[in-house]
Amino acid sequence: MSDDYVRLRRRPLFTPLWLSALAALVVIAFATWLWSTADATTIIVVRHAEKMAGTDPALTTAGKERAQRLAALFGDAAHPGRVDAVYVSGWRRTQETAAPLAARLGITPIVLKDDDPRAIARRLLRENRGHRALIVWHADAIPDIVERLSGERDLPRLGDDEYGTIYIVTVPAIGRATVLRAEY
Repeated sequence: MSDDYVRLRRRPLFTPLWLSALAALVVIAFATWLWSTADATTIIVVRHAEKMAGTDPALTTAGKERAQRLAALFGDAAHPGRVDAVYVSGWRRTQETAAPLAARLGITPIVLKDDDPRAIARRLLRENRGHRALIVWHADAIPDIVERLSGERDLPRLGDDEYGTIYIVTVPAIGRATVLRAEY
């Protein structure tokens, strides 16, 4: 027999082995990628606490107490579910609501200049992938922000006197987002 005949006979034997090894390598690479991106992002959305009257008012006594409750809920730096970032608007009432929590965690709140709920949601998800963030915002935009984060439609608008509503939006890397609405 010639060497060419022997070499040709061996190729069909090893081809399935190489293809199987290549397929296994692709599956392992995909599983590794899936595992590394599987962390969910959690965004906590709250309205600023009770405010006084005026153009850029401070918080009332009740508002300051609510801000302390918010800090007690999410301000345990040793807890594994701690908040990693805090976002606020440029208005005093949002900054004062977030201040006790940020102080307990030792982080500086990030002041967002953009009012567009779509841009806010994109930024929150981009900057906090796999982590937890809290945003203190205004009643009129909160349902829109939650909708942009989660895809949930027809969320109820917050009333003028509704300050204790909290939305916890969990966005997995793969799958559908979930929304939990609670009071604090």
